[in-house]
Amino acid sequence: MAILDSVSSFAQRCRLGLAILPAALWLVSPTPAFAHASDRGHVLLLPTGYYLAGGAFAVAVSFLVLALLPADRLESFWRRRLPLFALGDSARAAVSLISFAGFAILIAAGVLGSRDPLSNPLPLVIWTLLWAGGTLLQGVFGDLWSWLNPWYGPWRLASRLFGTGDDAALRLPRWLGLWAAVILFFAFAWFELVDPAPDDPARLAADAGLYWLLTFLAMLVFGYRDWSRSGEFLTVFFSMVARFAVVERDETGRLGLCWPGAKLLAAEPLPISGIAFLLLALSSVSFDGLSKTFFWLGLFGINPLEFPGRTAMIGSGTFGLVLTFVLLAAVFMLAVLLGRRLAGNEHTPGKAAGLLVWSIVPIALAYHVAHYLTALLVDGQYALAALSDPFALGWNLFGTADMQIEAGIVAGADSAWWLWNLQAGAVILGHVLAVLVAHGFAGRLHPMPARAALSQFPLTVLMIAYTVFGLWLLATPTAG
Repeated sequence: MAILDSVSSFAQRCRLGLAILPAALWLVSPTPAFAHASDRGHVLLLPTGYYLAGGAFAVAVSFLVLALLPADRLESFWRRRLPLFALGDSARAAVSLISFAGFAILIAAGVLGSRDPLSNPLPLVIWTLLWAGGTLLQGVFGDLWSWLNPWYGPWRLASRLFGTGDDAALRLPRWLGLWAAVILFFAFAWFELVDPAPDDPARLAADAGLYWLLTFLAMLVFGYRDWSRSGEFLTVFFSMVARFAVVERDETGRLGLCWPGAKLLAAEPLPISGIAFLLLALSSVSFDGLSKTFFWLGLFGINPLEFPGRTAMIGSGTFGLVLTFVLLAAVFMLAVLLGRRLAGNEHTPGKAAGLLVWSIVPIALAYHVAHYLTALLVDGQYALAALSDPFALGWNLFGTADMQIEAGIVAGADSAWWLWNLQAGAVILGHVLAVLVAHGFAGRLHPMPARAALSQFPLTVLMIAYTVFGLWLLATPTAG
């Protein structure tokens, strides 16, 4: 009888949702809005109301379809694989050593090269190719960072020279979890979003070089495996993003193709520190967009047309970065707790949140793509040119030093239209996939389909709201 009541209750909720959907669409009916098509490029009137309504509708329909779809079909969908070929680890140390050599050259270029961030390769490689482009590659092709990071090769070489092998001098306490990575990621986000001069080549070289050294020492003390999995924030972040990729590698080294997000459903529940890390990854990108809006600047009495510079915004920027994380964490936990209450409290809040937080990965990746798309298109060209002449000595190592930078690719009405559609499409698709992943985890937590759907209702509402928020960030005018 209880099961029938739950199913009946859920059916009534679905009918109610369909009944109020036309009203919701009317409330977000198309009205002119500003949309910036490139990073501080220009603004253009676009009917963004259609996109807001369409994005909310797509996420809501995804939830309804999944709620009515048989669970066995979803399981067979996620299990499908296409085997490819095997790939061994023999060359991993060599690739990492090459990466370390390139990193050392970039540090030298930061100190000795041009002071212009658009002609010095260090800021272009770190902020554009690594942070913006590397995240995208991880999300598509899997864990490339485990091969390309500049620590594994030097650590392997040092461990053999000192005869320590894989043994670590000390063990990290279990209570530490991922808190070291959370703190380091926050410092990284603060440096990128709040610090007055994150693009200054000499300063960036000092900070990046110091971070490499401290991380290398930590790996020697605590072991490469333990520190890279719990302390080195780039490895932690990239490994989480790689779980969304369509390429996977099993224990035998064989590569295969899978559905986007399929590897997320095989993940174990994250501890509180892991939940905080993923939420911080999403909130930091969201705040990056929010901090430049007329709305945010107006809260602090700043005229957007007379932007005072980042130095004057350090206090408000730090406050906003923390506030965005706290609000997102509070709303996410509230959605999980409400869903758990609706479904019958079968699992602890920690387990439910630790599993469902994995659904944040598609959203974080989508926001990353939408936010950094124009930087990849324009600054990526500057990076190719700067890499050919890293020390500003007139070299042309790769034949790209004199290439013409096509900044017009993100300028003009036509570019604004297709850029907006790509960015909006990424945000909407990311939320739809997040609903799909969250529903898969709900099935693990609640084997009964009705309870699984009920548990996802509050989280789906949150994702609909975050979809509208993300599209608003893309559409609202910005300054700075």
